[in-house]
Amino acid sequence: MTNKQQAIYDARTLGSGKMLTLGLQHMFAMFGATVLVPVITGLSMSATLLFAGLGTLIFHLCTKMRVPAFLGSSFAFLGGYAAVVSMGAQQGLSAAESLPYACIGVFSAGIIYFVLAGLFAAFGAKKVMRFFPPIVTGPIIIAIGLTLSGSAISNCNQNWWIALLAMAIIIVCNIWGKGMIKIIPILLGVLGSYVVAACFGLCDFSPVKDAAWIGVPFHWENTAFHVFQNPNWGLIVAAVIAILPISLATMMEHIGDMCAISSTVGINYLEEPGLHRTLMGDGLATMLASLFGAPANTTYGENTGVLNLTKVFDPRVIRIAAVFAIILSFCPKFSALIACMPAPVIGGVSLILYGMISAVGVRNIVENQVDFTKSRNVIVAALILVLAIGINYSIGAIDLGFTKLSGLAVAALVGVILNAVLPGKDYEFGANAQGDKSVDFEVNRVEKP
Repeated sequence: MTNKQQAIYDARTLGSGKMLTLGLQHMFAMFGATVLVPVITGLSMSATLLFAGLGTLIFHLCTKMRVPAFLGSSFAFLGGYAAVVSMGAQQGLSAAESLPYACIGVFSAGIIYFVLAGLFAAFGAKKVMRFFPPIVTGPIIIAIGLTLSGSAISNCNQNWWIALLAMAIIIVCNIWGKGMIKIIPILLGVLGSYVVAACFGLCDFSPVKDAAWIGVPFHWENTAFHVFQNPNWGLIVAAVIAILPISLATMMEHIGDMCAISSTVGINYLEEPGLHRTLMGDGLATMLASLFGAPANTTYGENTGVLNLTKVFDPRVIRIAAVFAIILSFCPKFSALIACMPAPVIGGVSLILYGMISAVGVRNIVENQVDFTKSRNVIVAALILVLAIGINYSIGAIDLGFTKLSGLAVAALVGVILNAVLPGKDYEFGANAQGDKSVDFEVNRVEKP
């Protein structure tokens, strides 16, 4: 038995009190990033917490209760939500009316996880991943961050001092923080700038006063099911096409997180219980969350950092955190408090977040040593970036008559097709361990064990 496997065994002797404390710490670690996604998108805060907890438990069931991973809100789909809301606005729909359509698109992305899990089980990761190399996923990730940058600037512009304070706290905590402070920079940035904004009278807390203490975490009109009472089939197809390609990037993020967790714990989870099981668990959690109006789920680097910090790798600790998140989701007053967060706080955090997303795309390209002396690689990357950004900031989407394609959708489709048909494919999954885990959309820093 290895030292790290012994640590997992020893965790069982901690006692209920310490286990509950460790569970709270894991919930605290995931909290800032998880609640930020519904704040930015307008999705239900309570539903987000509920399905982060349920999604984590589902993931553990799919992975034989062995993988100590927490599933929180995915940042990767922010561009997809924004694209669908924009297309809905062109048809006279409000953001609240458009978001359930975006959730249908996210549901379809969850199905792709099942497809890929099956392909991995049947053919192995190396053969499948040749069609999704860093020269495709890297530029797509870069484009996701850049296409969102305008909304961050708009929010910051309402009060640049508060936005700059949020950014400063995140940077200081992320670079110079120690222990848990380094792991939760987003949460600290949100809390610090939120408190200052409240002190200067920039927050309206009347919704908090009116909210109940206990309530149902989601409402029918916010779910994907509500769309089919009077569906706009064109927008449904557009949402699926706009969001489905983003699953290419999140798949790479998932693999990277599994590599990081395996490295931290000292157990190769890609082999047992297997990458096909972890992908299936992530996909099922995302599908369930999207149906009820919650964001897509993804494994969280913040919680991997906590594992490395505490050296307690027992998956039961993560499941305790999931139960805490579920309990918290039934408190509308708490959700209202988060929803009252002023725009400049969101803007400051988003400015770093969106930039970090693009930087992750650059890291994915660099650490996989993509050869830009090859014309085929230059062409693939150039078309992905120009199409994604150009379409987004000029016409919003390409109108095909029966549906519309967002810039990200067009760019992803062109990138995958070009990579498949152009000669010279040289990417081999598994040959570069550092490159394989270079995609992580979370703003945190997990030290290597």
